[in-house]
Amino acid sequence: MRAVIRTISSLDDIPAQTWDTCANPPSRPYNPFVSHAFLHALEMSASAVAETGWYGCHIILEDDQSNVLGVMPSYLKSHSRGEYVFDYGWAEAYERAGGRYYPKLQVSVPFSPVSGPRFLIPDCANQQERKLLLAEGALAACTKLQASSAHITFVPEADWALMGRHGWLRRTDTQFHWHNRDFQSFDDFVSALSSRKRKNIVRERRHAHGHGLKIERLTGVELKEEHWDAFFTFYLETGSRKWGTPYLTRSFFSMISEALADHIMLVMVSRDGRYIAGALNLMGGDTLFGRNWGSIEHLDCLHFEVCYYQAIEFAIERRLSVIEAGAQGPHKLARGYLPVTTHSLHYLADPRLARAVEDYLDHERDAVATDGRLLSSHSPFRNGQTSGDN
Repeated sequence: MRAVIRTISSLDDIPAQTWDTCANPPSRPYNPFVSHAFLHALEMSASAVAETGWYGCHIILEDDQSNVLGVMPSYLKSHSRGEYVFDYGWAEAYERAGGRYYPKLQVSVPFSPVSGPRFLIPDCANQQERKLLLAEGALAACTKLQASSAHITFVPEADWALMGRHGWLRRTDTQFHWHNRDFQSFDDFVSALSSRKRKNIVRERRHAHGHGLKIERLTGVELKEEHWDAFFTFYLETGSRKWGTPYLTRSFFSMISEALADHIMLVMVSRDGRYIAGALNLMGGDTLFGRNWGSIEHLDCLHFEVCYYQAIEFAIERRLSVIEAGAQGPHKLARGYLPVTTHSLHYLADPRLARAVEDYLDHERDAVATDGRLLSSHSPFRNGQTSGDN
């Protein structure tokens, strides 16, 4: 294939339809996080921009007639925040040894620990060839921009295996996902759990609903600016406790509400007419993605109800296959979310650092697999379902 790689600093520089033809072709379940609308909202809202350490460096693969053959959402980073695949230790060790770790190239969806395609290719016969060309483009961008490394995070396992065969370092981690086994109702789901876990969920839901709360699930035209005003307050409160400085601006939520309203499910909780908590979820073709949660009143079991049980009820109603509940959190296991392996790819330009990290990753993958088996042995399901991995 005769192909050209170039980079663009903003999603404004490529038509939305062109990007989305690559990001969400008919053959794949829709993923809102790689859509032009979502990524563009991060830029236009000043959430993921150069000033916040996310300098747009999106990789575009074209033929010699300037037809777009594939794209990758990429950023030149001056830090490692907002990624959820942690390389702080690598950066610290390299800089202690006299190297310069930043800038680095990050191929990802900012602030979103969500698995999905990163090599965005339209439906075609030569998908693998184009993915390899995009990977070469990432390496070329590293050289041109004098970046220490390239990181492609939360990739599908097939892409992880493909790139591993072509020299990329491979990393794993664990998340907890809920899988719909053709449940007809929430009670149907609960009945599949062991007696102890079933009783615990019933107790938690009773506590959560015992605070005199009103819980709404909003989507599409039901979403109003008053909801986002309240939710942003919750987001700031929780974000300031977890990260110090929340990543997303208020305008981001309005932008995705306008562009992706039918792919949003917002859980809002009120008491006596005043909103006190909420959780943001995005809907893909077959998956509900839990993203942000916050509250200004900390009530017993409210987090479990709003983030997990409301999501499960909604997924069952909509016949969605999977709920991805975000990063970390073994406490999700007792609530029906099973361990799933996530995957990322890494290239380090300095061979000395690459050798050290490769050795580290060999041991880390073994540890992740061992932890996964241990977690799976504590499955909450009666029939012994132990993992969400395919």
